[in-house]
Amino acid sequence: MGHILQAIDNILEYTAGATLAGYLIDRKTQDAVVRNLEVIGEASNNIVKHHPGYAATHPEVPWRIAYEMRNALSHGYFSVDHTIVWQTVQNDLQPLRTQISNLSSPD
Repeated sequence: MGHILQAIDNILEYTAGATLAGYLIDRKTQDAVVRNLEVIGEASNNIVKHHPGYAATHPEVPWRIAYEMRNALSHGYFSVDHTIVWQTVQNDLQPLRTQISNLSSPD
């Protein structure tokens, strides 16, 4: 859970004050955001794999969706749609952070 929160905080820090237009021309920030979204997805998958009961008791958390996005980003290489990534950052990360922050650790 700590990895997910840290990755979200990293992304929010990297994109603070940015606009979509600025993000779309900033390859370093794109790479940093994608890397941290991959961390979120991988950590989510680890929770599902190693603590399936815990994940099942928290269906409100998009464990599988995070992992599916991780796969799309990891294997998309140069075909990543950074407009969708930006929308994810703007619309989904803060609610996910709130959800994760309110949970106890599965360990």
